[in-house]
Amino acid sequence: MKTAVGLLAVGALLLSGCSAGSTPAPSEGESASGGTLRIGQIGDVTSWDPAQAHVGHQLLPYQIVYDTLLLREPDGTLAPMLATTWEYDDTRTVLTLDLRTDVTFSDGEPFDAEAVKTNLESFKAGNGRQAVQLTQFESAEVIDEDTVEITLAEPDPAMEYYLSQAAGLMASPAAIEAGTLETSPVGTGPYEFDAANSTRDSQATFTAREDYWNPELQKFDGVELRILDELSARVNAAVSGQVDYTTLDARSAQQALDTGLEIIPDYQVDWTGLTIFDREGALNPALADARVRQAMNYAVDRDTLLEQLQLGYGTATSQVFGPESGAYLEELEDYYPYDPDRARELLAEAGYADGFELTLPVISGFATQVTAMSQQLADVGITVVQESVAAPNYVADATQSKFEAFNFNLFQGEAWVAINQIIAPTATFNPFGTTSPELQELLDIVQAGGEGSEAAAQAVNEYVTENAWFVPLYRIDQIAVYDPEVLTVEAQVQQAIPSIYNFAPAS
Repeated sequence: MKTAVGLLAVGALLLSGCSAGSTPAPSEGESASGGTLRIGQIGDVTSWDPAQAHVGHQLLPYQIVYDTLLLREPDGTLAPMLATTWEYDDTRTVLTLDLRTDVTFSDGEPFDAEAVKTNLESFKAGNGRQAVQLTQFESAEVIDEDTVEITLAEPDPAMEYYLSQAAGLMASPAAIEAGTLETSPVGTGPYEFDAANSTRDSQATFTAREDYWNPELQKFDGVELRILDELSARVNAAVSGQVDYTTLDARSAQQALDTGLEIIPDYQVDWTGLTIFDREGALNPALADARVRQAMNYAVDRDTLLEQLQLGYGTATSQVFGPESGAYLEELEDYYPYDPDRARELLAEAGYADGFELTLPVISGFATQVTAMSQQLADVGITVVQESVAAPNYVADATQSKFEAFNFNLFQGEAWVAINQIIAPTATFNPFGTTSPELQELLDIVQAGGEGSEAAAQAVNEYVTENAWFVPLYRIDQIAVYDPEVLTVEAQVQQAIPSIYNFAPAS
């Protein structure tokens, strides 16, 4: 991985002119006066209703106006926010939250246990993009004004994490009932939406809320989200000082660095490579043999692909769990070294000495990567047939068992979060429901939590790596730029963009 000035990462900021850094950070308990933080955002939110909230690049906009029940610190530690304390019962299916009593929504409505109940039920019923976060949610019971009891159908070791994410965003119950949240967000957060100075798909403007309950988190006078979908627009806005933060890519990074901007170091969120869906051979019989899938792993030269496609901004790996996931194992990093001879041997052992055809869907964003992998797979006898797919259908078709495998960037989150995304028999990216008694036993231990769960998560990692469920290439350095003379920013582990609270004017 590259270091210092040449290092890329997700989520920093580019500043300029009258932006945030011109005013010192406030002392403890004092509201900030840090100017306006201007963010070059990829895509506007589809709805300001928290029930439709997303994560990754799309979580930060919601954090501007909505607080979460729990706060996720930059290192991933969970801390109090709207909930002051929380505790599970012995079955780990009942989670009791004690709430703050000094918080109101921006419409004047009180934040209390009834508001939490209303929000969780709305999120569950809304069936939004992150509805999976409340899969195990069964009910919320108001114990008293500042105590709520959440009951789960089964233990969910990621529930506390989810309460710091989309499922934990709290909106005004009055606004939920009125059905106005799609265009008019109303939360308890540090900033309020300024509709008069906002334009859909162009710019969203927010002003600091007076008497916000936690002024230490309110570090700017306002925030502007400038919607810049095109990479070239973000590059131009960054180097010209029109925005104080934006994400870039490896090939545009040097242009920003040449202007004196910097990048957050050692910041990785996603891994990229192939997810092999058809592990039982329903569409392609060859893929049912683990030796074939292992051969595919030996056939790819990860280091060369990393250098050619990502200019070295990343870390070659053979595993799909990142270092902060709790399931990571150092010994799996180079589990499949580049060895085309070994790949050919495995194919021959599996009865495919003459190779076989592998059909991969392709969209423009991954065409170069798929072509590069295809060339290396062809060297060992695997012929890749590239099938163009409409970009809007790519993920939907993948989750409906239409593909043998596909190339994608996937999140390296908390172990149970990742398991439910790519490994569990009900996982989004396990459309054929592949499992085994050995794997299911491990998953049950992870789900139960407590002692032994981390070791079981690591064993899950070993299982899917040894059985070659995936062909990981590398973890990607997330890339964004900022001016250290104007702003400070702290990376948020396992999150595509740092939380809004991680940005502050330079001292």
